[in-house]
Amino acid sequence: MTQTTTTPRKRTLDKDLDKLVHVEEATTLVARGLVGPGLGLLFLALAGIFASIYVIGEPRAFIIIAAAAIGAYMALNIGANDVANNVGPAVGARALSLTGALLIAAIFESAGALIAGGDVVGTVSKGIISPEAVSTPGIFINAMMAALISSALWINLATWVGAPVSTTHSVVGGVMGAGIAAAGLSAVNWPMMAQIAASWVVSPVMGGVVAALFLAFIKTAIIYQDDKIGAARRWVPLLIAVMAGAFSAYLATKGLKKLIRLDNAMVAAIGIGAFLLVWIISHFHVRRQSEGMENRNQSLRKLFNLPLVISAALLSFAHGANDVANAVGPLAAIVFTAQAGAVTSQVAIPLWVMVIGAVGISLGLVLFGPKLIRMVGEQITKLNPMRAFCVALSAAITVIIASGLGLPISSTHTAVGAIFGVGFFREWYTARSKRRRAYLERKGVRIREERAANGDGGLLSTTFFSDDETEDEASDVSREEVARRKLVRRAHVTTIVAAWVTTVPAAALIAAGAFLLLNTFM
Repeated sequence: MTQTTTTPRKRTLDKDLDKLVHVEEATTLVARGLVGPGLGLLFLALAGIFASIYVIGEPRAFIIIAAAAIGAYMALNIGANDVANNVGPAVGARALSLTGALLIAAIFESAGALIAGGDVVGTVSKGIISPEAVSTPGIFINAMMAALISSALWINLATWVGAPVSTTHSVVGGVMGAGIAAAGLSAVNWPMMAQIAASWVVSPVMGGVVAALFLAFIKTAIIYQDDKIGAARRWVPLLIAVMAGAFSAYLATKGLKKLIRLDNAMVAAIGIGAFLLVWIISHFHVRRQSEGMENRNQSLRKLFNLPLVISAALLSFAHGANDVANAVGPLAAIVFTAQAGAVTSQVAIPLWVMVIGAVGISLGLVLFGPKLIRMVGEQITKLNPMRAFCVALSAAITVIIASGLGLPISSTHTAVGAIFGVGFFREWYTARSKRRRAYLERKGVRIREERAANGDGGLLSTTFFSDDETEDEASDVSREEVARRKLVRRAHVTTIVAAWVTTVPAAALIAAGAFLLLNTFM
């Protein structure tokens, strides 16, 4: 007879061990959330040490080192917020993974900043404040320091709430607020401020209209054609060529200013040359890629994946070349003024300052960028490669048109406005397009409309169901359900627009307070 022994369970010990396991899991979760901020703080310290190598022993070296740390903080926030507009649509369309997008953006942002970043910047951003109004070196340094602090804090807050904002407008607001605190309202260039305020409307409206027009063309000429693949072979090479021409002109005007000076005729020639060359090449590429494809929308999306990846890289390069000045421009002005003891309207950017800006933008993107990338690419409206292609193309074309007309423009507002335009156009097109209705009826899809009950006959929604689904099985759609099904999430629209409108005044108020504190204690 075999005896079995049972080890007595110690319930108290088991409970204690379970508690320890839960504590360990909670500690790991909390620690994971602190990795990003910890690395960010480490970068600020390293930026200060890096700056000290070049300025130690010089007059006001401590101020320059402190400014370098603040400039690094600004660069982190630009990477966390602004870069999402370049790669977000490609991620939302599944043309790029989040990891791939982070890698591409970090490489091309840094390349754009270091290779084509401006070597000379204005000491007072966008001519908002007259240099004569803050001609005393100490006051000027405090004003630029306050502008850096306020714009960085505001962008950090916007990133936390999930709102993509214009970093240029943040810097402008910071400079304006510090200038007002230093020299009064008369120091502000109000006509320039009026132009910047106009860009709040001009940028998103132009971006949205251009994106909607391209999406309308794609839907009409390709998607709702019976032979989708044949239509794609005819029109997709043309669209890719338009993108190539637009981006070539965009990079020539916005991304290569440091390397070469080009007039409008040369920019136009570059754009036309790229258009013709890519049109020829893409004919062969699209025909080869489309061989054996099924006649369905899913096949069409594959044709736009590669152009989307290229557009994300080019947008990141141009952004790095242009917007790194938002992080390092005020810092460069502080460095020059502290070293020379005088205020000037233009200063050269030292290489070590540009390195801090480039590395900071890339690091901020990797550590904190995924939140805004998901917001821009996935949460405002649903994107596929064709819609995301329209967004990227709109961003480049709108900047070129606005620059040619002398209109103020914000790349952030343009890109997000293009996403709004794509989403709102889809809402309108889904409910009212006769071409779409005729196409679906040819495919055996029956249609039921929900109209307003207030007598005006307004269309609330359109329900589509196939022959194997009866109208009785299609549930009634209430007004609340119709609102919930909108293709653009209204809550995000409200949050983003509110952040846009308040960026300049909020940054100005923070800068004014920061300047008063700095002027009191420094």
